[in-house]
Amino acid sequence: MLKLAVLISGGGSNLEALLAAAADPAYPARVVCVGSDTDAPGLAHAHAAGVPTFIVRPADAETRADWGRALAEEIRRHSEAVDAEPILVVSAGLMRILPPGFVDAFSPRLINTHPALLPSFPGAHAVRDALAAGATETGVTVHVIDEGVDTGPVLRQARVQVRPGESETDLHERIKQLERPLLVDTVRAIADGTIDLTDPSTYR
Repeated sequence: MLKLAVLISGGGSNLEALLAAAADPAYPARVVCVGSDTDAPGLAHAHAAGVPTFIVRPADAETRADWGRALAEEIRRHSEAVDAEPILVVSAGLMRILPPGFVDAFSPRLINTHPALLPSFPGAHAVRDALAAGATETGVTVHVIDEGVDTGPVLRQARVQVRPGESETDLHERIKQLERPLLVDTVRAIADGTIDLTDPSTYR
């Protein structure tokens, strides 16, 4: 059974999808803790499921590196409580770039979702950037986090056609409809060994 530590900053729709999947005994992963950098409303999904949560605020740390160390320590503390080493860390809407020390501690067992077909349109405004570029197709990517900004190896992608005149809000919502099942399926593939995070030949 793969154990997951999920990191969020907002409403937690991807977390909710993982928790719903994990409620099925046949799903080969379980969420053992949920962390955030703020009082994220999505923590309520974890509370409802009885999953431990924690908040590590960057403002409470002297440096980004210190924040990363504190975040890693919370994940380790919660994973040790359920004998869950190694653990897969899922950035599911965490709106912060993780410090290099944190990445080194967990990667490649550290994944993220991004609302574009990487390597196209990295960064925080991927949907807006795709529309501004006149893209006719975009989508969502699940990738391994490395020390760059959305530069890590791609694990899985799903594509969506951009509709003429579509707004950023509407396009982003359609991408989210793909994002949730793609993340659930990617975690399943990692758990059952279809994706071996130590073997890039299994990534796509």
